[in-house]
Amino acid sequence: MTVTEPEHADRRSLHERIAADLRDEIMSGDLAPGTSLPSTAQLKTRFDASNATVQKALQLLKGERLVVGRAGSAVTVREHRQRTMRPAAFMAPAGRGEPYRWLTEAARQGTRAHSRLLEVAEIRPPADVAAALQLATDGRTLLRRQILMIDDEPVELVRSYYPLEIARGTAIAERRKIRGGTPALLAEHGFPPRLSVDRVSARVPTQEQFQALRLPSDLPVLRTLRVVYSDHDRPIEATVMVKAGHLYEVQYEFTPD
Repeated sequence: MTVTEPEHADRRSLHERIAADLRDEIMSGDLAPGTSLPSTAQLKTRFDASNATVQKALQLLKGERLVVGRAGSAVTVREHRQRTMRPAAFMAPAGRGEPYRWLTEAARQGTRAHSRLLEVAEIRPPADVAAALQLATDGRTLLRRQILMIDDEPVELVRSYYPLEIARGTAIAERRKIRGGTPALLAEHGFPPRLSVDRVSARVPTQEQFQALRLPSDLPVLRTLRVVYSDHDRPIEATVMVKAGHLYEVQYEFTPD
């Protein structure tokens, strides 16, 4: 009799499945920082796996910098590296002369943060951005592309798009950093942010994202499309932010009606 594989079987290799289960336990806190993972013998029994398969799984977790240890010794969970992002903390424009709020929030968490501007150009944006900015067919935008760094590690790839009638003739169109960030500049030019709408999805990283964020494997990334509206519901900015999925969680806060 032929044994058929279940329709929804997990077709990943066994070492990837083992790493996935252990990763979840690490990120949820069941395996706390400083504690040792179960021994190789225990993992072999638990997952019905060979020694080589278990070692391949542990190598994946080491590559993601979730655990540390050498073959033949205990493997220990590293200090939890996942950061909690609160989008509400970055919405209001920075005060005159103040740093961009992302930098301020990073400093409050005891980290050293900076941004690197990669590109400023007029381009045709992706379809979802064009729709968000209510552009005409073949409409173009002003793109500012940058990468955000924390303690010299790339943590977020950012593409911000602005309607040309708003961006042209302002510092947004210049290849230089803007003191306080673009929210403060937009407010100064009569376009204060009134509403922000986020669409968050998990995706397989593109080649650019994989390289820019120095991802250790094909773990998913968190992609946020944020559209900022000013007075009269006018969209003034659409930003695509991509973060390493194994390093971030996003926290939203709601008040019951």
